[in-house]
Amino acid sequence: MDAPMGQKSFIEKLFHLQANGTTVRREVLAGLTTFVSMAYILFVNPQVLGDAGMNKGAVFTATALSAILGSVLMAVLANYPIAIAPGLGDNAFFTYSVVLAMGIPWQTAMAGVFISSVLFLILSLVKLREIVIDAIPHDLKLAMAAGIGIFIAFVGFQGGGLIVGSKSTLVEMGSLTVPTTWLTIFGLVVTAFLMAKKVPGSIFIGMVLTTILGLVTKLIPLPSHIISSIPSMKPTFGVGVAHLGDISQPQLWAVVLIFLLVAFFDTAGTLIGLASQAGFMKDNKMPRIGGALMADSISMLGGAVMGTTPTAAYVESSAGIAIGGRTGLTSLVVGVLFALAMFFSPLLTVVTSNVTAPVLIIVGILMAQSMKEIDWSKFEIAMPAFLTIVGMPLTYNISYGIAFGFLAYPLTMLAAGRRKEINPIMYILFVVFIILLYTINILPK
Repeated sequence: MDAPMGQKSFIEKLFHLQANGTTVRREVLAGLTTFVSMAYILFVNPQVLGDAGMNKGAVFTATALSAILGSVLMAVLANYPIAIAPGLGDNAFFTYSVVLAMGIPWQTAMAGVFISSVLFLILSLVKLREIVIDAIPHDLKLAMAAGIGIFIAFVGFQGGGLIVGSKSTLVEMGSLTVPTTWLTIFGLVVTAFLMAKKVPGSIFIGMVLTTILGLVTKLIPLPSHIISSIPSMKPTFGVGVAHLGDISQPQLWAVVLIFLLVAFFDTAGTLIGLASQAGFMKDNKMPRIGGALMADSISMLGGAVMGTTPTAAYVESSAGIAIGGRTGLTSLVVGVLFALAMFFSPLLTVVTSNVTAPVLIIVGILMAQSMKEIDWSKFEIAMPAFLTIVGMPLTYNISYGIAFGFLAYPLTMLAAGRRKEINPIMYILFVVFIILLYTINILPK
C-alpha cells in the first residue's frame, strides 16, 4: 500500500523516486529482498569472529548497528539502493590470518582495524582513495577478490567437516560417518539448488532449512527462546581504541595495511559493479561516488569502535536492484530491517559452523567468478594473479597472498618490457611488502 500524499512528497523530495522511475512499494520490496539476501551476516559474522575469541552476542549487536549505520548513510549521502554491512573477507582475514595465524590477540587486532578505519576515512575525505585504487592493476584487483573467495570457501569446507587436517598430505576429505558433516552437505546442496533457480534470498533460505533439519534431527539443540533484549556490546565496545598502545608492534602495521588495501578494493569494485547493473554509470564514472565512499568509511569507523571488522558494500544488493530498487529508500528499508532483527539474538545458538559453512562456500564461489576477467594469456599478468589467488588458501593467510602478487607484478612486467605500464605506487608497495613480510617472519609467533 502506497504512503499518504504528505509522506510521499517527503519521500519523493528525499529520494527522487519519479526521476529514477520507481515507487515506494517497489523500493520497499527491493529493500526486503536485499535484506533477506544478506541477513546471514548477522549470524555468520559472530560465528567467524567468535573463533577469534570475541563475544558472539556483542559482535551480533555490533554487526547489526554497523549495517544500520552504513545502509542509512548510503541512503542519505548517496541515494543508492546499496546496503552496507561487515564484509566476509575482512572477518575471515581478521580471525584466521591475524589472530590465529599471526598470534595477535583480538583486542590488538581490533586496534589495527580502528587505525585502518581512521586512515580510510581520511583518504576518503582528501579523495586519495580513488588515486590509490587506480594505481593497482585491474587484474590484481580481480585476483584479490578471487583469492579471498577461495580462502573463504576453504574455511567453510574446514568448518563444515568436509576437509580435515592430515599429517601426510596436509589436508584430506573429512569422514562421511560424522552426522554433522551431512548437515553441511545438505545445506550446500539446498543452497546451490536455490541459487541455480535464482530464488531471491537463496543463502538465507538455505541457512534456515539447514537449521531446521539440524533441530529436527537433534544435531542442533533447541534454543531456550527466540526473542530477547539486544545483547550488550560491552565486551567489544571501544576495545580497539583502548589498545592503541599496542601499535608499536610491527605486525600490527602489516594488519593495518592489509585491512586498508582490502577495504579499498572490496567496496570500490562492488559499488562500480552494482552501479553498472542499475544503469547509474555515466561516461564510465559513477555519480555521487564520493557520498557512497563516505558512507562506507564512516560505517567502517563506527564498526571498529563497536567491535566488528570493516564494513563493505554488499554484492547481495544486486537482488534488490534486480527487482527494481533504484534509490536510497531501498537501503533505508534494509537498515530498518536490521534494527528489527536485533531482537532475535537467541537464534545465534542454533546457527552452528555446519549451518554457516555452506554460506562461506557459496560466497566463495561468487567471489571466485572474478577470475574469468583476468588476462591469463599474458604470463606477466597470469603469474602475479595466480600467486595472489593460490597464496591465500595455501598459506592460510590473505595478507601473504596479496604480498606474493604485489611482489611478482613489477618483476614480471619489467621482464616483459612493460615498464611504462607500472604505476610508481606499485614500486612503493613492492618495498612495503618486502619489509612487512620480513618483519612478520622474524617476529616470534
